[in-house]
This record gives sequence, structure tokens and C-alpha cells, in this order.
Amino acid sequence: MKKVFFILGISVAFLTACGGGSNKPADADSASSSNNSAVAQQTNAANDTSANKIGTDSNSGTTGNKGEELMAAADCNTCHNAESKVIGPALVDIAKKYKESDVETLAKKVIAGGSGNWGTVPMTAHPDLSLDDAKEMVKYILTVK
Repeated sequence: MKKVFFILGISVAFLTACGGGSNKPADADSASSSNNSAVAQQTNAANDTSANKIGTDSNSGTTGNKGEELMAAADCNTCHNAESKVIGPALVDIAKKYKESDVETLAKKVIAGGSGNWGTVPMTAHPDLSLDDAKEMVKYILTVK
């Protein structure tokens, strides 16, 4: 019985973190997305470990890659990992599937959110993210091998 509640709890957490396929109006989705983004940023900051800082500059704590830094500051790491599938696909899998010519299309998908390319779990929209920042993030993702 405990196992069933554990699995149910994990499922609810995953769906909540990635939008859960809600049928709310677009305005509610935008507000919800902003709130989810803020919570995820706080969670990412609290969970920052030395494993997340591999390859950083020891003086500044930054990686020197704008896209990677933007992803670390956003909620991306809540659903994505560099090497393995979490809720969303692994960054290496994204890099294998897409080309540099797909940067603008992918950046627009990051901003708009959606589902279907990697399964049924929707990616949360990021309407407050600028197109230029989204492009930097996508450029970084496409370099992860």
C-alpha cells in the first residue's frame, strides 16, 4: 500500500512540475507558468551541488557559456538532465535529434511549451523568456554530446 501512495505522489509531483496537461485558460497558464518557474528556480538554487558545478570557473562560479548559465538560472534542470531522461528528454538526446538550423524553431518551442515530440508529458511554457535567451539555451543544448 505504501508503494502505491509513493508512486502516486511521484506521479503528481512530475505532472505538477511540467504543467500536468491542465485545461486552464491561456491567461491562467501564463500566471501558473510564472509561479512554477519561480518555485523551480528556488528549488534549483537550494539543490545546487558540486556535481552541478563541474567545469565552472573557480573564481566566478560560472561556466562561461551563456546558454548553460541561463538554463541553470531557469527551471530547465527540474525536468532535464544532460545525460539521462528525467521528466523531459536528456540534453544529449535533444542534441542528437536536432541540428543547428533548428535553433529558432526550438527556441520558440521552449517559450511556447507543448507536447508530442518526446511523448505525452507537456513541457511548461516559458513566456517570460526572451527569444534571444531561448536561442542561447538551445545553442548550448545542441553542443551537449
